Amino acid sequence: MHKDTRQNFGTIARVYADRAVRQSGCEMRRHHSHEYFELFYLEQGVCRFLIDDRLYDLREGDFALIPPRVFHHSQYAQGVCRRVTVYFRREDVTAEALAWLPGGEAFLDRAQVFHVVQSYREPVAALVGRMVAESKSDDRHSGMLLYWQLQELLVLCRRCCDFSQEAPEAIPTGDHQVLLAARFIAENYMRTLTAADIAAAAGFSPNYLSRRFRQVTGVSIHEYLVFTRLHHAAEQLVTTGDTITQIALRCGFSGSNYFKDAFKKKYGVTPREYRNEQ
Repeated sequence: MHKDTRQNFGTIARVYADRAVRQSGCEMRRHHSHEYFELFYLEQGVCRFLIDDRLYDLREGDFALIPPRVFHHSQYAQGVCRRVTVYFRREDVTAEALAWLPGGEAFLDRAQVFHVVQSYREPVAALVGRMVAESKSDDRHSGMLLYWQLQELLVLCRRCCDFSQEAPEAIPTGDHQVLLAARFIAENYMRTLTAADIAAAAGFSPNYLSRRFRQVTGVSIHEYLVFTRLHHAAEQLVTTGDTITQIALRCGFSGSNYFKDAFKKKYGVTPREYRNEQ
């Protein structure tokens, strides 16, 4: 992302769009989340997206909406992919634009995937292309132009997208077992969990599940468990007055020191600094 759009704690200062080409075998550096929305559009190719505990196989014409603090990770296993990502904050979306979207304001509350029907691919490609060009221009007019281009993109999506998509039903059995493991973690992250506990929930041996989980998602089971715990801890830091130790223990960490180290590694600040800045 352009260096001028980032502020403390991974926030952004305005709407920004970026285009990138990914080769087969490329994957995101790590499973991560951030403090702004991400609207991912696949212009060409196929890729696999893990969003929280749901696995999506995206194809040309698919959008993925990822809200703040939702963990995600992408892999590019087949051929060349070209994608555009639009980053924005909730305050960058007007009430009028939200009113057009399915569910109104609730549209932005959950991760989802939706598809541009073939006949509208050209105007969508043209608009996201203008947003990428404007982001590169980055003059004193760019922020306002990108703001209104985002409204146009959202309304255009309402006109031209199929919003009925869910996680694929016909995914391979192995992938299904990995999703069972991810969902087990999401439901039990606050407990003391072992690899054997998670493997039993998925129906695999611990060693096989460990290899399979990394192969499918791009992260280890332990990393995914820690990310899940940190996600809930970050939310509790700003929504409760509980002590850092109380939050650490409630989210499954064995102690506050390990929690503080893991939190700073992910967010770049201590839990106390994070709480004070929200």
